Amino acid sequence: MHYRFLCLFLVLCTGARAQDVTSPSAFLPHELGETFTPHHTLVDYYQLVAEQSPRVSLEQYGLTNEDRPLVLATISTPENLARIEAIRENNLRRAGLLDGNTDPALDDIAIVWLSYSVHGNEAAGSEASMGVLYDLADPNNAQTSEWLQNVVVLIDPSENPDGYNRYTNWFRQMQSRHVNADIDTREHQEPWPGGRVNHYMFDLNRDWAWQTQVESRQRLIKYHQWMPHIHADVHEQGYTSPYYFAPAAKPYHEYITDWQGDFQTEIGQNHAKYFDRNGWLYFTRERFDLLYPSYGDTYPTFNGAIGMTYEQGGGSRGGRAIALPTGDTLTLYDRVAHHRATSLSTVEIAAREADRITSEFANYFANASENPQGPYRTYVVKGSNAPGKLRALTELLDRNGIRYSKGLGGEGGKGLRLYDYALGEETEGDVAAGDLIISAHQPRAVLTQVLFDPSAVVEDSVTYDITAWSIPAAYGLETYASTEQLELDTEPYETATYRDPLAEVDIATAYAFAVPWEGMNSARYLAALLRAGIQVRTATADFTFGERQYPAGTLVVNRGDNRVTDDFATKLRRVTREHEASLSVLQSGFSTNIGGDLGGSNFELIVAPKVATVSGDGVYNNEFGQVWYYFEQALDYPVSVFHREDMDDIFDGDYDVLVLPEGRYNFTDTELVALTGWVRAGGKLISIGAANGSLADKEGFGLKKKEPKDTLSDEAKQEKLLQPYAGQERRFIAGYIPGAIVDVELDATHPLSFGIGARYASLKTSDDAYAYLEKGWNVGRIRAGTQVQGFVGNEAYTKIQETLNFGVEPVGRGQVVYLVDNPLFRAFWEEGKFLFANGLFQVQ
Repeated sequence: MHYRFLCLFLVLCTGARAQDVTSPSAFLPHELGETFTPHHTLVDYYQLVAEQSPRVSLEQYGLTNEDRPLVLATISTPENLARIEAIRENNLRRAGLLDGNTDPALDDIAIVWLSYSVHGNEAAGSEASMGVLYDLADPNNAQTSEWLQNVVVLIDPSENPDGYNRYTNWFRQMQSRHVNADIDTREHQEPWPGGRVNHYMFDLNRDWAWQTQVESRQRLIKYHQWMPHIHADVHEQGYTSPYYFAPAAKPYHEYITDWQGDFQTEIGQNHAKYFDRNGWLYFTRERFDLLYPSYGDTYPTFNGAIGMTYEQGGGSRGGRAIALPTGDTLTLYDRVAHHRATSLSTVEIAAREADRITSEFANYFANASENPQGPYRTYVVKGSNAPGKLRALTELLDRNGIRYSKGLGGEGGKGLRLYDYALGEETEGDVAAGDLIISAHQPRAVLTQVLFDPSAVVEDSVTYDITAWSIPAAYGLETYASTEQLELDTEPYETATYRDPLAEVDIATAYAFAVPWEGMNSARYLAALLRAGIQVRTATADFTFGERQYPAGTLVVNRGDNRVTDDFATKLRRVTREHEASLSVLQSGFSTNIGGDLGGSNFELIVAPKVATVSGDGVYNNEFGQVWYYFEQALDYPVSVFHREDMDDIFDGDYDVLVLPEGRYNFTDTELVALTGWVRAGGKLISIGAANGSLADKEGFGLKKKEPKDTLSDEAKQEKLLQPYAGQERRFIAGYIPGAIVDVELDATHPLSFGIGARYASLKTSDDAYAYLEKGWNVGRIRAGTQVQGFVGNEAYTKIQETLNFGVEPVGRGQVVYLVDNPLFRAFWEEGKFLFANGLFQVQ
């Protein structure tokens, strides 16, 4: 803060005009682009400019996990800022998101949102944002003064403050006094986990639609309040790459309009004008596509904006300067200048084409509501789905501003032709009272269809990310879709008011309590019960009490098990209310039906697991973060994190569960002996994704890689050797799975499947293939001819058939749970998180 006040003092003492704005270089303890700015100083500069300039207002819209502020600057003329709420609301009316008529006097004001450094170690973006703010706020800049007459600019200077802070603090500690461009020196070698990711090591650029992270959730509230016409997400890439800007690479999602695609080209041509003038290298239409809906370019695009990614060479390896293969040197000054140019060019074209932009924005939403592009016009999520899963769905819909209602039944919903997501084909069905109805005829029709369609059409299979993400599959929901705009009687969907099932129960006289096991809400409730010291059992088979049947996996809390539990009744009431859990009261432990008595062998005690996991070199940072986030935020259950090199401390402690996040562990023989000894002594090892490769074919583990059969003839092999250089990328994708939904057959009787059933839609992101276990349980298997959504190369498709996807292997008194596909991927696969809970709690 003292730098700000010092600069204010200097400005006043030099007799500068009151309306002058302090430049970044005058404010910072260094020249802009000389080195990296601490996050608190970055925020200080924005506060200073907001105080100095009538063109700028600044708001804090949230806090990160590490309590750093998330800020948003609004920049326009003083006249526009005086009526800024009217401009904002007028734009929402233009999109049909707010009732009322638009004001023609405000219809030609374009809204541009510039986002910087969502990857914290791509820090040149945040540095450049200070220059952009100054250029727009400077009253002596005639050009920007003219632009702001009909443009409102929103700047998020640091989308990922925790990651940005991690990188810039590290760099400032490591930098030499003299600039060093040698890539092998330490200031160019950022250590694990790097500043790219946030506190929980999530890639926030993949989180826009799912909003699992606190930064995304708070930012999207502001985004939806504004709904900008243009959004630019400012990044960095490998230091040897020239600058990338729009137009994007193929594949485009098929619902992206011609207007959006064409105007990207116009913006790119405007940028090129400045890059050509300066001789700066750049490229377009390569690498960065517009398919996956949760990016900072695609999500705005599916919300009617011109969404774009800008990529400057540099990143964490760029430092203050780095030597290029051409003999030139790329400096931080260069990187800041390039980002400053594209940012201002974006504002310029928005000002020049404001009338077209706002008109096309209105047309986008009108067309989306009146004539949705996709084949399905109505989505029906059955009201018979588990209440907790429905609640999770409505929370996601609310976060994305997607409208929905509740069906009231009636003749209009009978005998319909509906696409059944589980079967992957059309069938006949009904819409019943209580079903959740989502019509594509709404302002956010495109986003709705993108997220709910069974499969995206991939026009080009060389893509940057996953190619399937359908919400019904991710959330494990019985769902149907109609190609018709169904005329149904509906009412607003409201979650039923919670009624405490224990409110009128005398716990001291009840025999037991049965709790449904049906989703992550059940898992969180179980975790809370165990943390409270309450003893819980699980039913290993279906059972019946009275007239009611209970499926395997049902939790049973016996009063008799809790005779020594302090304040048992008080704790049970409190935890049940806090989690709004449902349960039924059993007045006897004696059963005359299937399943046996509550004290029998079919009801196993769940011992509260003491869980450890590892982080550090060799462990994938995103994937470690997924495990960490799962325990701390999704499940709210303790997990102890150890350095990878300190795994022996886990074996020497009293931990009974070890989770291996995805990574390459390269275990030594000594480590493998210690690991297998710990499992044999009663430990449970849960191995996720690529971590299985470090166990496969190793002594003590029954996991074996499945080797593809060589079916090529000698002639075909020769032809393969003589293939031309051209087309190699296309040939590579034959064995590639960028991310697709694969139907997995489950053994529904095994605890790993409890609450899920006989089928599971698995998000597969690699072609790793393992043979069925010879000893143990092949719980999840990919059968021949399995159904797939998204892109899977033909060779990869052949390779993964008849392979293990999820398995449990007994080893001595312990066991290994193999999760070949990562069920915690990006924390948005709700059914996967539930499957992991089975591995943690139900597999005993």
